[in-house]
Amino acid sequence: MAPKVATGFVIFRRLNQIEYLLLQTSYGIHHWTPPKGHVDPGESDLETAYRETEEESGLIKSDIKVFEDTKKTLNYLVKDKPKIVHYWLAELINSDANVKLSHEHQDYKWLPLEEACRITKFEEMQKLLQDYEGYLINGK
Repeated sequence: MAPKVATGFVIFRRLNQIEYLLLQTSYGIHHWTPPKGHVDPGESDLETAYRETEEESGLIKSDIKVFEDTKKTLNYLVKDKPKIVHYWLAELINSDANVKLSHEHQDYKWLPLEEACRITKFEEMQKLLQDYEGYLINGK
């Protein structure tokens, strides 16, 4: 069985500290995740990430700056079926932009790393957030 493929952005902003945008799903276990979604036929992974980010958070391409050299891939099972999710790191550059949730999500939060890791609960996502934090702090 071919895995489902999804893409998205781990979006951060810099205020007094680095904060990550997490969305709480309105279905299933109501988990917290960055904006992401399944790749449509004919779409590139990056196009999907932009489209899904706009659909799920209301943030558009001009609101963010994507670090294209930061693509990371998570592999895991959803209901015993393989899923692959590609993420890129992206910075919120439009401080006037507002998050507008779709029906797929019921809440959102901007959180520093420690709190973001605590509410995501999934080890793969925690490691991804930690890796991106390291990239931002150390340039790696």
